[in-house]
Amino acid sequence: MRFKTNFKKGSHLVRSLYILLIRGFVLSALIFAGIQTPLQAQEVELTQPSWWFGTAAGINLNFYQGSTQQLNSDLTVPTAFHDGFGVGLFLAPHVEFHHPESRWGVILEAAYDSRRGSFEEVKTPCNCPADLTANLSYISFEPSLRFAPFKSDLYLFAGPRFAYNLSKSFTYKLGINPDYPDQEATPDVKGDFSDVEKFVISMQIGAGYDFHLSSKDNLSQFVLSPFVSFQPYYGQEPRSTETWNITTVRFGAVFKFGKAHKSSSQQPALKTSAPVAAFNPLIHFTVYAPENIPEERRVDEIFPIRNYVFFDLGSTEIPDRYVLINKRQVKDFKEDQLEVFKPKKLSGRSDREMIVYYNVMNILGDRMVRFPSSTITLVGSSKTSQEDGKAMARSIQQYLVDIFGIDASRIKVEARDKPKIPSEQPGGDLELKLLNQDDRRVSIESTSPELLMEYQTGQSIPLKPVKIVTTQKAPLDSYVVFTVDGAKKALSSWSLEIKDKNGVVQYFGPYTQEVVRIPGKTILGTKPEGDYRVTMIGKKDNRKVLRDTTLNMVLWTPTEKEMGMRFNVIFEFNESDVISLYEKYLTDIVIPQIPKNGTVIIHGYTDIIGDADHNKTLSLARANDVRGVIEKGLAKTQRKDVKFRVYGFGENEKEAPFDNNFPEERFYNRTVIIDIIPPK
Repeated sequence: MRFKTNFKKGSHLVRSLYILLIRGFVLSALIFAGIQTPLQAQEVELTQPSWWFGTAAGINLNFYQGSTQQLNSDLTVPTAFHDGFGVGLFLAPHVEFHHPESRWGVILEAAYDSRRGSFEEVKTPCNCPADLTANLSYISFEPSLRFAPFKSDLYLFAGPRFAYNLSKSFTYKLGINPDYPDQEATPDVKGDFSDVEKFVISMQIGAGYDFHLSSKDNLSQFVLSPFVSFQPYYGQEPRSTETWNITTVRFGAVFKFGKAHKSSSQQPALKTSAPVAAFNPLIHFTVYAPENIPEERRVDEIFPIRNYVFFDLGSTEIPDRYVLINKRQVKDFKEDQLEVFKPKKLSGRSDREMIVYYNVMNILGDRMVRFPSSTITLVGSSKTSQEDGKAMARSIQQYLVDIFGIDASRIKVEARDKPKIPSEQPGGDLELKLLNQDDRRVSIESTSPELLMEYQTGQSIPLKPVKIVTTQKAPLDSYVVFTVDGAKKALSSWSLEIKDKNGVVQYFGPYTQEVVRIPGKTILGTKPEGDYRVTMIGKKDNRKVLRDTTLNMVLWTPTEKEMGMRFNVIFEFNESDVISLYEKYLTDIVIPQIPKNGTVIIHGYTDIIGDADHNKTLSLARANDVRGVIEKGLAKTQRKDVKFRVYGFGENEKEAPFDNNFPEERFYNRTVIIDIIPPK
């Protein structure tokens, strides 16, 4: 029996042309590298390449599935072949474009792409073993979208695969029946598969990592980039008949090179006592300056009243930092005139707000007088004993009865070892002194809605807030924001040199974080406006990097008619979830106060207890949680006119709204502040 074996002579010509292409590409790379290397000593500051050229090489792990039996019009084997596996060569010139400061880029490859493999051995009806080897190969054009999610050397890629078939040959081997070992062996049959698709369109997805082989100070940059990709069987059926398909996993590496460029700007020299070498890490320096920088703003603040009274360790007397009035003063007490009743000991920032809080017992007494059906429960918490906790609660009960004339039957007293929502967590062993102070308190619990924050239910709900008018010094939207993206990874520190048009220089820093905010008033001083040249000076070991830009600032004083609005959302210890407690309050109270085209600035904070990095993350989570609720509420009314700015300051004591000396200050620092700014 004769079998037809017809090979395509044209495939050999295509292979020869492809080999010449690879050789020419490699030769060009060597010439390019040779030209660039002598120029390195002339460069001082370089910008990393955007274009990269190189060669990709790897292996294809080809997994056969489905079945094939009619190999061509002349040969149909007695038993169908099913699964198989093989290893093929992948070789391609490689072109890549991605800006050094961008996450996105593109990759182009034109490859010799082997999908060869061997099917698993089968038994024919004569009990003879049969084997089939497929030698499939293609010229593949593979454009991919490149994405570096962290602006780092790790990247992902995905795209289509367009393949032109080069080779489609097979080798069929029929063995002898093991029961008749003296039987003459059947010759191998070689031929070409019929009905092979000339063009195949499929897809791939993968990941790679760039290892830099040369210093980033060099003009010629060389990178080795191992990668792995996955090409599923969709679209990879090699024949138009039967069900044979191929899934491929590719492992390989790209050797690529690019040319760095001189920086387009001439940077000023850094005054330093020791010589500092230049280098050019992957960092991006930006400055945001608001159009108008207000010196101060009048704000209507809705200030929440914590339903806690904190007691000093070892004492059951109400601390003297709280405002205690006498019977004659009750008739003059008003919530909107609390500045008349100041604490004996008032220190630290946010004095206006702390005056409000330290009047908590007077606010409570005044409301209970105005709402005679309201009742409360005072729960004293003390690790010393429940009697100690009950004594703290009775001291507040006695004050309300003696001064405000509240019937004692309306005030229930209870005691606990720890509050229902404690600050000291199980298993915690750090900063126990501060946590013990936080947990030595009397909680004011009530189910009377006239005493409690709107739209909230339950015994532990905060008291209804107080509206106060304050003057906001250097509001957040007046801060100039300096961002050095990539500083944490590439720099040990960085500083700012800000020079006005008269040559007067101000210095700020050094900093280690990536974002720094400086009040515009600090830079402008007494000037109403100014143009500045800003130079960022980064350091790493004994090297430096400079970036500069221009900055224009205008000081603006808001009119008396413009009033900002401020709301506060307060959190318990180490808590970030606000949805269940504040969603209706934010939706029904806060959102209606946001004017059309207004700006909402949301800034989160924590106290100083715990790890600083954790607190930074926690504060931002709190702020984003609040933003999510507000955006959801706005979407329900089809509003898309509001601008948002969100910050998480963590425990940063320069930014925190309160000090951290007393428990009540730490509790108020566990907050998100919502500033609503009308359009200019």
